[in-house]
Amino acid sequence: MGLELVIFIAAILFGIFLYWRESNGNGAYRMLNKIVNSKELQMSPNNPKGFVYRQAFIPRLLFVVTIVLIAALIVEFLTPISVFGSYNGISAFASFAAGTLLGTYVAHFFISSSEVIETQSESLEDKFDDVVEKGKEFLEDIKNKDNKAVEVSKDEIKTEPKKKVNEKSARERLKDKGLM
Repeated sequence: MGLELVIFIAAILFGIFLYWRESNGNGAYRMLNKIVNSKELQMSPNNPKGFVYRQAFIPRLLFVVTIVLIAALIVEFLTPISVFGSYNGISAFASFAAGTLLGTYVAHFFISSSEVIETQSESLEDKFDDVVEKGKEFLEDIKNKDNKAVEVSKDEIKTEPKKKVNEKSARERLKDKGLM
């Protein structure tokens, strides 16, 4: 079980490496595309698709299993290691294929998230600067609001109209008009 775990982790790393290499350039896929397809069916020059890069699940699975099968056949015939002769060999083969496939998806996650971060980084910086400016304005408004509240209360005290001593009450004014 320990050897299978090591093989699985190595396969994940191999899948990450495979996906990363194809994301940088897809020359082998383009060459195969030119050999297999006619001029009308060939991929466009700006298409980044590769064997595993930006490929659907089934073609990616087929490519990974084919590559691992070819490697297993080479190991089977050129070395004394029997890959297909025992349960352990077949289990290692399956672990390597599954780990490589998982590694391609892990690499896809990291590469696509880094592309999104790169495209959004400038707008995030602008948003952050706007938030900082609004925060500064908010703090200044709070400071000024406290000062205005103190000034208003002082102004109200100073400019509050004082009652005249000779002024008649409302009842007395109504009596003077004869309404009461």
